Amino acid sequence: MSEPVPTVGVADLPSETPLLDVRELDEWTAGHAPHARHLPMSELAARMNEVPQDDPLYVVCRSGGRSGRVVAYLAQQGFPAVNVDGGMQDWAAAGREVVTDDGSAPRIA
Repeated sequence: MSEPVPTVGVADLPSETPLLDVRELDEWTAGHAPHARHLPMSELAARMNEVPQDDPLYVVCRSGGRSGRVVAYLAQQGFPAVNVDGGMQDWAAAGREVVTDDGSAPRIA
């Protein structure tokens, strides 16, 4: 039996919490948390040296599914990772700041 994935809701995160955003580039480009770092799930294994050393390491995706899988993987590698339940959808719905790198209006789907 696998261990449960540590999880936190958006409401329990300080607004300036650093996040590791594991969505794909098009999702990141459409809008992300201002203090997030981007490392797509599809590139994670090849770029492990870029995983932030934050403790805890909060991981976010669109809704929490992919980030949950990433948290499980990172925990096996010894990282103190925590899944952000509800992902960027809940982040945006809670009125948290969402930015884009090109200045366009954010679009969290």
